[in-house]
Amino acid sequence: MYTCYSTSMPMNFQLEAPCPIALLLEQVGDRWSPLIIRDAFYGVRRFDGFQQHLGISKKVLTMRLNALVQAEILKRELYQVKPDRYEYRLTIKGRELFPVLLTMMRWGNRWLVPEGQETVQLVHIDCGEKIEPKLICSHCEHPITPAVTRTMPGPGASREVVQAFRQIIRKSEHKPET
Repeated sequence: MYTCYSTSMPMNFQLEAPCPIALLLEQVGDRWSPLIIRDAFYGVRRFDGFQQHLGISKKVLTMRLNALVQAEILKRELYQVKPDRYEYRLTIKGRELFPVLLTMMRWGNRWLVPEGQETVQLVHIDCGEKIEPKLICSHCEHPITPAVTRTMPGPGASREVVQAFRQIIRKSEHKPET
């Protein structure tokens, strides 16, 4: 089990449940894995390319690539025999991390980089304009913010998880910040 925290829970309250955020961090929550995935989106495929671009040690890179392959985020494809050499390519599961990385990039550009000094920007190929990722509701297309979002137990939640969510909702006296 993984510990799942809610922002409306008291700090000392832990809910043992398979939290999707905790599960994601279990696979890509170290410093190097998101950077390796980022570089794979940039088109880096080979061990030497990752090592050169990231400045990461061979040992750590080997461990991280193996973990990402085991997690089925990257797949290894043989491109040379004797010695065997592999390229690392994003799987469907890995490609679906794209919006996560875009959101992290947007946050970093907004809060960690002085305005006008962003080192990375996104351009939409179809129209040529700079883009900012936005979260919108898949049904009504309105923006998604904490103020208009509620966390609820999913179909796989145990009775204990459902009861804990009910307690959280009852104890909540204010809405989340927008």
